[in-house]
Amino acid sequence: MYNETRAQTSDIRVEDYAGLVKRIAHHMMLKMPASVQVDDLIQAGMIGLLEAAQKYDGGKGASFETYAGIRIRGAIVDEMRRGDWAPRSVHRNARRVAEAVNRVEARVGRDADDSEVAAELGVELDEYYAMLRDANASRLFSYEETFADDAGASLAGEGDTFVNPQDGVTRDSLKQSLAAAIGQLPEREKMVLALYYDQELNLKEIGQILGVSESRVSQIHSQAAARLRARMSDWTH
Repeated sequence: MYNETRAQTSDIRVEDYAGLVKRIAHHMMLKMPASVQVDDLIQAGMIGLLEAAQKYDGGKGASFETYAGIRIRGAIVDEMRRGDWAPRSVHRNARRVAEAVNRVEARVGRDADDSEVAAELGVELDEYYAMLRDANASRLFSYEETFADDAGASLAGEGDTFVNPQDGVTRDSLKQSLAAAIGQLPEREKMVLALYYDQELNLKEIGQILGVSESRVSQIHSQAAARLRARMSDWTH
């Protein structure tokens, strides 16, 4: 690779990392609304890569690939935020889905099936899946994004010098609650989350492991996110 110090960042050829941008873009597609094309994410990610090449400081201890990955993901998220694609109806539907999941699970005493939640909402299953995907994308899976921001700021050298201890306690409590909620998910949903967030596989790769289509992986992930949102409602109000 490169002897990565600030004096030598000019030696970093961004074209050598185009594959990293594409991999991250395909990975993040799972959290995007159906209207978004992977080329949109790649374009935003390339901007993040260029910024990484300009600002990288090897003296911070992180490899360029690690630092660039943070910048690429951040650029994609920023572009989606700027696009303001999610109308109010999407946010309303996210709340409706979470409330419907809670009602069904309180009534049946077990994990709610997709069809049961759709029936509770009075919509067809395909419409329910569309609501799930857009609701999931509107939050960009905010719990995971919150934790990633900590690591990103640290590696980028952009963290505040003062840290409120209470913030750390609250964040730790949120992480513990989220971990417990994930542990109670149906096995297939837990597996999709593990493959996506821990192994960083994309839709196609997860589908091959589970023996299902990419669209089904997206549905399972969105259902898991909706179930978590319902069960973590105390943290979102």
